[in-house]
Amino acid sequence: MARTVARLTDGVRVTDYISLGVVSKAIPLVKVKAVLSELGRASRRQRELPAHVVVYYVVALALFMQVSYREVLRCLLEGLQWLLGPEHTVQVTGKSGISQARTRLGWEVLQRLHDEIVGPVAQPTTRGAWYREWRLATLDGSVLDVADTAANDAAFGRHQSDRGPAGFPQVRFVSLVENGTHVLFGSLMGPYATGEVTLAQEVVKALKPGMLCLADRLFYGFPLWERAAGTGADLVWRVKQELKLPCLQRLPDGSYLSRVCRTKANPKDPRNWRPVRVICYTLEGATDAEPCYRLITTILDPQRAPAEELAALYHERWEIETAFDEFKTHLRGGHLVLRSKTPDLVRQEFYGFLLAHFAIRGLMHDAALQAGEDPDRLSFIHSVRVVRRHLMQASALSPSDLGGLA
Repeated sequence: MARTVARLTDGVRVTDYISLGVVSKAIPLVKVKAVLSELGRASRRQRELPAHVVVYYVVALALFMQVSYREVLRCLLEGLQWLLGPEHTVQVTGKSGISQARTRLGWEVLQRLHDEIVGPVAQPTTRGAWYREWRLATLDGSVLDVADTAANDAAFGRHQSDRGPAGFPQVRFVSLVENGTHVLFGSLMGPYATGEVTLAQEVVKALKPGMLCLADRLFYGFPLWERAAGTGADLVWRVKQELKLPCLQRLPDGSYLSRVCRTKANPKDPRNWRPVRVICYTLEGATDAEPCYRLITTILDPQRAPAEELAALYHERWEIETAFDEFKTHLRGGHLVLRSKTPDLVRQEFYGFLLAHFAIRGLMHDAALQAGEDPDRLSFIHSVRVVRRHLMQASALSPSDLGGLA
């Protein structure tokens, strides 16, 4: 049975739903064209869908997961026609034409834009983004369902359990989140079978001096710890109970100095170990609390960051779960899968989602900053709706920049 194509209300245009002004502020057109040129993906002749327009179309798809490909394109192009003027004719290509345009563009353009544009946005006055002198960030990972095609299954795989394989192939990804703004940055995706620690080896390169990174105990391993600490950022990571952390010096705040050792190396050789500070604490009266929690940190001076404050701070790593929920549920839509049918377009769609999330979170941060509010107090769902309804800013994309649409 043929299903009804999901449409927006008749007569609407992008000026009522999609704010290219918001999107192009976060993803400047000049940057899009520069990346297209660097990767050799700029359109060499006039097409129905020039490459730079396809980039914004992929981001727009993330805002309308429940709407058909062609319907999103119709609204996007009607908005551009409104900008260009009624004398111009805009053609909405068919589904195969859209797929061909996305395939020509590839996924590398979206990943490059993500890597070069998406990053922390908090200002010194942004509430909730800082602990003392440090910008707070959290490292974690998750999975996304993708369309159930043979190509996606072969490329990404799926979860296997005693009851059989999962219903959909899945991609695994790892991200850093700026705690105060929920901006996901440094993100990297891979097949389901790729471990989070493996992906994190590349993700932690996005850390910078002046950041304080929180992470769960599943991430600790000497190679990843050393790589993350080597960025100049400070770390507060939980570790498993079986990790040996000898007490070398007890400190006034109850923490102590210790060291972590390179795996299968001589612990007596100073070249194989790194100094850490250990914080042990319990959660009195908390339901399902574990008997003891152990954190290690690169901040060796307790006066800079007292143990009690770091113990309380560690639990703010749950901010990334909220960011993942925004990304996977409120933006993507509950019970929906990434709809691209081929692995390359899945990768393209994934980075399109991250760019859309960044644009929305940037808008929310600007609004919170002007109001003197904590960005956490603003509704992400409401912000998505605002972006969908907001009037397009004519100055964002000039008519001369939109060649090839008429």
